[in-house]
Amino acid sequence: MVTTDRPNILIVLADGMQAGAVEAASPCLTPTIDELASVGLRFRNAHTTSPTCSPARASFMTGVLPHNHGVLEIEHGRDSDQCVLRTEYPHFAQQLSAAGYRTGYFGKWHIERSHDVAKFGWQQAIVKDARHLRDLGKGDSGPSQVVLDDALCGYIDFPRGYRRILHWGVTDTPLEERYPGLTVLDAEQFLVDRLADADPWCCCVSFSEPNEALVAGREAWNCYDCASLSLPVNYLDDLSDRPNIYQRQQEIGRRISEEHWRSALACYYARITEVDQLTGRLIEEIDRADALQNTLVVFLADHGRYVGSHGFDAHNVGGFEEIYRIPLIVSGPGIARGRDCRAYVSIADLGSTLCEIGTGTPFQHADSTSFRKLLSDPDQDSTDFSIGYSEYHGTRFALTQRILWKDGWKLVFNGFDFDELYHLDDDPFEMRNRIAEDDQQPRIEDMMAEIWRRARDTGDRTILESHYFSMRFACVGPDVDDPLPT
Repeated sequence: MVTTDRPNILIVLADGMQAGAVEAASPCLTPTIDELASVGLRFRNAHTTSPTCSPARASFMTGVLPHNHGVLEIEHGRDSDQCVLRTEYPHFAQQLSAAGYRTGYFGKWHIERSHDVAKFGWQQAIVKDARHLRDLGKGDSGPSQVVLDDALCGYIDFPRGYRRILHWGVTDTPLEERYPGLTVLDAEQFLVDRLADADPWCCCVSFSEPNEALVAGREAWNCYDCASLSLPVNYLDDLSDRPNIYQRQQEIGRRISEEHWRSALACYYARITEVDQLTGRLIEEIDRADALQNTLVVFLADHGRYVGSHGFDAHNVGGFEEIYRIPLIVSGPGIARGRDCRAYVSIADLGSTLCEIGTGTPFQHADSTSFRKLLSDPDQDSTDFSIGYSEYHGTRFALTQRILWKDGWKLVFNGFDFDELYHLDDDPFEMRNRIAEDDQQPRIEDMMAEIWRRARDTGDRTILESHYFSMRFACVGPDVDDPLPT
């Protein structure tokens, strides 16, 4: 277990970062993240509760699943009475603050509409909302108005009637004058002030990167040779045995050249390299104050991004690992050094874990479980993390999915099309859907029954109350565990 009483906590929260992008097989350059993993603990099977920013981040803060905290989709894309964060679930920062921690939040919030983060336990904060990208590339003044190199830009301008949007681009605007650099400057001032105090602190530095328009600085861009970058192994996945909407999603990218995709991938990696550089600056600030020995450093992402995997981009369609599996690395006092953990932990479990570390008491929810004990002993046998579970409610276009990981297999229950079953040990790029194989039906029924148990335990009424004739999609129903009537 973590042995230091009430350690400081630095949280670096990236947006839209694939776990695979910061692992050994990736060409992405991340020396800071690599060093964190070498002195800390990497969770190989960490996953988001939802592959969408607002619901995932709200789960991190509250320790509950989206159907309970109420933010089912991107908060700003709905009317004022939709996707509203429920306040009956305390945030871990509120608990830390009540326990005597000094708290600070800097960067992207994107959880609820008020941006009044003090209500949620963050005593000092400088946050931004989705509007900061409105003038990207227009070249006037202000940190959101980054000047792009016209020769190094890629746009999406089809089909007719959709707005032309920037997909990737390169800028000479220094990192320190762009939002990620300015966010770190804000956080550094908080750290300087707090490191001079005796009180423990928790600082969350939240990036929009590497998600959103893939704009990277030239210095980081020059670290990558586009022509030599390999497109994802499943880039040409034909999806013939997957739900039709996946094939429809793939159609969006069919008019994009491989050269364009490679440039987008180079910018994605370059943005991650910039996040890595800025993370290093934060750690150096703590190290200069000789405080690392009493500081937990937590690096994670809210969800992943495709960048060509399965022929997709963004993160709003599909039950695939590229958008569900997230990087999660923890280092610091009492943490196993240079180890991997294969437990199925979620972003909601992390919120509960931080709550327990700072206050002695984790969240008391069926939706999440603190994994504090795994931090010092990642090999211990724990049934609490033998199964992973996530949910998806769509983004503007409603798509009901529930996802379960167990014993190296993954079942995707789709309320809009046929389901998916992948054996991740043999098929890590998820190119073979085994849902129709006769010899897998017992496994599918067992995993579907587990999905219903999770839905029941966490109060997911929307899918539990689906006995109506036209909703009997699953291979077994919600009452599968109930005794048969006599």
